[in-house]
Amino acid sequence: MNPKTCHHLSSNPSSVKSKFTRRHYLYGKVKIAADKSLALAVGSRRAWTRALLWKIHYKARRQRSRFNTKKRLKEKKKKNKKKSDEEVGFFHANELRKLVPGGQAMDLCSLLDETAHYIKCLTTQVQVMKSIDQIYSL
Repeated sequence: MNPKTCHHLSSNPSSVKSKFTRRHYLYGKVKIAADKSLALAVGSRRAWTRALLWKIHYKARRQRSRFNTKKRLKEKKKKNKKKSDEEVGFFHANELRKLVPGGQAMDLCSLLDETAHYIKCLTTQVQVMKSIDQIYSL
């Protein structure tokens, strides 16, 4: 390989950017497919499955805007404020509501029940994906 060709390959940032963008795009596609298959396998009996399917359906229709990004940054600044001891329990419940799909609309008892079921399903999903990886890596 002559030095001119080597220099051309190393100085082309667009090829690196396109590889990163493609990898990021594929990661998103795999994540959406895994989440959708998990929710469909469980069925619509659970609130988190309905919320996850709704999120996938409507996220595919729209892109995040700059306004949403600015809004999230403002909310992050508010979270960094110190909490008193009485607010800590509610703070953890609110954090859990953000992790479980559809958790914002649940009371604490339902939230804990849905969280336990969601964790079991995620564990099963990880096991299935590991076995798929083992099959294709042989």
